[in-house]
Amino acid sequence: MAPYASTRGRRTAPSVVHRLDPRVKIVGTVAYMVSCLLVRGPATCALAAACALAAIALARIPRRQLARQMRPLAVFVAVTALVNLLATDDGAVVASWGPWAIREGGVEAAAMYTVRFLLLLLGGAVLVLTTAPSALAAGLEDLLSPLERLGVPVGRAALVVSIALRFVPALARDAEAVVSAQTARGADFEGKGPLAYARACIPLAVPLFASALRRADALGRAIDARGYTGTGPRTRFRELRFHARRDGTAALLVAAYLVAFAALSL
Repeated sequence: MAPYASTRGRRTAPSVVHRLDPRVKIVGTVAYMVSCLLVRGPATCALAAACALAAIALARIPRRQLARQMRPLAVFVAVTALVNLLATDDGAVVASWGPWAIREGGVEAAAMYTVRFLLLLLGGAVLVLTTAPSALAAGLEDLLSPLERLGVPVGRAALVVSIALRFVPALARDAEAVVSAQTARGADFEGKGPLAYARACIPLAVPLFASALRRADALGRAIDARGYTGTGPRTRFRELRFHARRDGTAALLVAAYLVAFAALSL
């Protein structure tokens, strides 16, 4: 297995996307996300969508796992689309309800921002599902290492990113366990309306906060036991290696995508 190859999102063996150098994946993903924010018209939209679908196919990510990764962000996309739908005053009126009116410009803006954010989130999901948290932290640390000359604590920031990436899934599992326990005791998390759901979620705050404190205390003890002080360089279990054939090809494909995107944008 290649260094830092993640086992998430795979079926049998790591795909070529899993084996890429995390630095190449981070730079490529950031470039792709920036291009998603600049999508205008069907040509650039089709190119960005084709790039995302090709990456998902090469990574062999199961559809259910990808949907599970995207589901928590669906609310954000829906709210963004609704705001653009109601806040844009350009074009003819399509429909109206009292003081609210939906115009043609609002429909176009809502559709465009929805597509942009969905493509952007797909790119981020591929990165997260094919890269281990330790690899992401190591890649970010190497890419941001020039900032150390300016006094920026890059090593500490990379450690924080690594801890966050590892703790978010753990806290999500704790939340699911607490919800299951509360449901068994008669709590109703499927009540009608957002206010009923919010009231049902209030009792979850204390056990989730206590769980986060227990995990933070255990982490602090583990870091202290290993003698970590936050100063000086940190050693790694595996060093990052750039493979000219595999990683170089990926870098050239990213460059070709950016050139094609710029050409279509003009």
